[in-house]
Amino acid sequence: MLRQLRLGVGQDTEGDVQALIDWLGRQLGAEIALVDRAGEVEVSTARLAPDLVAGLRPVLRQVSSGQLAAAATLVGVFHVRCEALGRRIPRPVLVVGSPLPLTREALALASHVGAMVEVLRRARQADDLALRYQDAAARLRLAVFMALMTGELTLARRMTAGAAPPLLDAERLRIHLLRCPPSHRGRLIDAYQDARGYHGRGLMVRCPVYDDHLICLLPMEEDSDSADGGLAAPLRALVRDNPHYALGISAPVPLAATAQAYDQARHALAVACHTPERVADYHDQAPLARLLPGQQALAWARAFLEPIRALPRLTLDIISLSLHFPRSGVARLLDVSRNTVTAHLGRVQDALGIDLQDPRSRAELALALAITGLPLPDGNAVDKPLPMPSVDSLLSTEAAITWARAFLQPLRLGTDRTVYRTLRAWIEAGTDAQRTARNLGISRTTVRAHLRTAEQLLKRSLLTPGPGTHELVHAFRIADRAP
Repeated sequence: MLRQLRLGVGQDTEGDVQALIDWLGRQLGAEIALVDRAGEVEVSTARLAPDLVAGLRPVLRQVSSGQLAAAATLVGVFHVRCEALGRRIPRPVLVVGSPLPLTREALALASHVGAMVEVLRRARQADDLALRYQDAAARLRLAVFMALMTGELTLARRMTAGAAPPLLDAERLRIHLLRCPPSHRGRLIDAYQDARGYHGRGLMVRCPVYDDHLICLLPMEEDSDSADGGLAAPLRALVRDNPHYALGISAPVPLAATAQAYDQARHALAVACHTPERVADYHDQAPLARLLPGQQALAWARAFLEPIRALPRLTLDIISLSLHFPRSGVARLLDVSRNTVTAHLGRVQDALGIDLQDPRSRAELALALAITGLPLPDGNAVDKPLPMPSVDSLLSTEAAITWARAFLQPLRLGTDRTVYRTLRAWIEAGTDAQRTARNLGISRTTVRAHLRTAEQLLKRSLLTPGPGTHELVHAFRIADRAP
């Protein structure tokens, strides 16, 4: 029996059970059936007569319900023995039917096989439970990450129902964004996962948008800029030892600024992919929204966003996410269809009178949302009536011009301006590489090569939708108007 079990084990449990039942039937010269908790035949020998089990219904109910542990009876010419398996009621029942009375040795062998069948069933149930647990833990980690992305620290703690990850007790964190083959993500998560479903003091999350991204949130040590949680060094070692890996690391930020850290890690990853070490830290540069005159910028942003203020919360969430991810990614993040995402974006376009396919419109909308997300300037000063500024007047300030020049400087120094011209044409073509190539008379491959070079020089992600493209649009707009 054990040899037969060894031949089939490790493939699939149902096949193992069927093999054991067939083997037992051959050994005893009997017909065997395994009746499940619902009273249906789960597996049986090939020649089992349906009438055999049908004539056992009263006995099967008694055995399955726990009234009897085993029972012997006659059904036609068959000597039948029914034996309950396991402890949980209703119990499955092993049925053995033979034209001749079963010997004591045959009954013992049938009991041994029944016990082994129950062990296999429990193993399958344990595997199923483990898989469901892993899936639930992964969903919870993603939910915590998404709550942190919206700055909802209290919500992130409450959704863990008293089992909050240690990460939520940290003051600051860094995000390590690892690019690796999609099939490696599960293996890495399992390797560092603890019994609670977390990763020590850190948190590892499969990116729901990009299949080759693994998001690692690591708390910061007190009075230090180094990441704690036992994952920072192993992640660097993984990149060192695997040529297909790359790692982008954000600056230290408060937990409420997780979304900012994620954007920084994306920019750093774009740079890391083009460096020999394949590891890059984010080099901080003040965002444009913080450099604009606070009161005037907030007045413009509020007026710009006023037409969509009354739209449903889902619409506002979709428009915010769509500025950072492709539409298919937004649909996966919110578990809605791509058509639903398109419909909500259509509402926003109609309300604002803009074209969200145009990178300049997207950049302007992203700037307005970034400004309204900043702390209110000068207390209640924003309540005073102010003349309505235009976005061009805001982008003509000395601080904005200085920011744009610093942003574009690496392009002017690092190339012969071919990359600079390609980027301008790319923006004019709506960030469509094929149209850009056609307008410039070069190949699409060349356009993408120039974009990769620009990512390395600007230390920004451009090949995927996000803040890098928005900043490039603003820098060109400011540079065109500056003296």
